[in-house]
Amino acid sequence: MIAVDWGTSSLRAYLLDADGTVLEQRRSDQGVLASAGRFAETLGELVGEWPGHVLLCGMVGSRNGWIELPYLPCPVGADELAAAMRRHQDPRLPGRELWFVPGVATDAERGTPDVMRGEETQVVGLISALGAGGHSVCLPGTHSKWARLEQGRIGGFVTVMTGELYALLRQHSLLGRLMSGDDAEFHPQAFIRGVERSGEAGGLLHHLFGTRTLGLFERLPGESLASYLSGLLIGHEIRDRQPIGGTVHLVGSHGLAQRYAEALGLLGIGSMRHPENLAATGLHRLARVRGLALG
Repeated sequence: MIAVDWGTSSLRAYLLDADGTVLEQRRSDQGVLASAGRFAETLGELVGEWPGHVLLCGMVGSRNGWIELPYLPCPVGADELAAAMRRHQDPRLPGRELWFVPGVATDAERGTPDVMRGEETQVVGLISALGAGGHSVCLPGTHSKWARLEQGRIGGFVTVMTGELYALLRQHSLLGRLMSGDDAEFHPQAFIRGVERSGEAGGLLHHLFGTRTLGLFERLPGESLASYLSGLLIGHEIRDRQPIGGTVHLVGSHGLAQRYAEALGLLGIGSMRHPENLAATGLHRLARVRGLALG
């Protein structure tokens, strides 16, 4: 089978054998926004000659994607997600059978709803490794997700816009004027200082302005201010999620997951990192639950 994790800005495709082993993987920057109006062509160019069913998760199943699937309410597990997958065929991809995975929503009827698309499939892949019981999962990114697992199902979750706020402040605010270097540079001591500052009185809005004044008074060099801002925002995010019971399971890119693990450790919280390609594991599990022929 072919597993496709198709987000807003990029997509990843994995060729899997019947047991779920990744045989080959490919990546493209043709995310949902760049592929609008030519989803079939983008997928065909990426997977080429790969055989098998194609299972897709992420923003490709959103209102701005290829086809829109409704959100399933929490609590939800692999059985509900697999049953709600939608089969689709496109004349531009003759012989291809496509299966789209729905997103997940919480508190959609009683208050302000929260949603995820794509992360639910990563969590399904993680559940296979963690098993039953209660677990805390953090998927850091542009919009970080904090999910609560209960007996092998997603019991609830919250979305935190830490990554997007960091990018906006870094690129389009007064705070970024004194910053030098690029985001790939990481200054551990400045990051730690930001995490520690997040625990002091004053609140996030006051603490943010300190990023500028630390630069103005040369308490921090320009090349380390971005790391300080990152630590400050991640520190506030984690503190707002307290109390966190037990180990936090991190799923995300290596660099970002490492920052979250560092911040969690500073706050006395244990963490465990998991591979970013869990979407492929989750999609394979959904295919098996749905009873699709994989070999």
